[in-house]
Amino acid sequence: MSRILLADDSPQALRLAEQILTSQGIEVVSVTDGAIALRRLPDVNPDILLTDMYLPGRSGFDLARFLRSQPQYSRIGIIFAAAPIDEFDEQDAKNAGADLVLRKPYEASLLLGAVGKLLEQIRSRQPAAIDGKPSIDRHSIRAAVTLALDRAMPLMIEELTERVMLALSHRG
Repeated sequence: MSRILLADDSPQALRLAEQILTSQGIEVVSVTDGAIALRRLPDVNPDILLTDMYLPGRSGFDLARFLRSQPQYSRIGIIFAAAPIDEFDEQDAKNAGADLVLRKPYEASLLLGAVGKLLEQIRSRQPAAIDGKPSIDRHSIRAAVTLALDRAMPLMIEELTERVMLALSHRG
């Protein structure tokens, strides 16, 4: 399953991109700050970083330059997203390391087309499986566990809250 780290400080853009991508079976981990995106990289181990160009903390340009400078992250595809009013030079985006640039608000077919194209490129660069079995590495396992915990956390918090409330009500 493909995994995207989505970094955008616009709640509307986050929700729209999450909805479009998850409807196609893509795992999405969303953050609202560039510095948080950097901290989540090792846990998420994304195939693609979809980032707003201008984020608080660290910009999309900063994130792209960092990913391209680190061998363990160099395989990650990078899509920059720009608001309609954002002025930018597409060559600057490419020089920073972006593979593609999209305009917001996201149009489903354009977003999915860009993601599909980039995933194909990434898969063609990966080493082939050995003996027909996909290679498994510690980073992939850690990312899968992190995503499972991210999904389960709200339910676990609710369950624990109910149990504590029940226990407290039986005390008195």
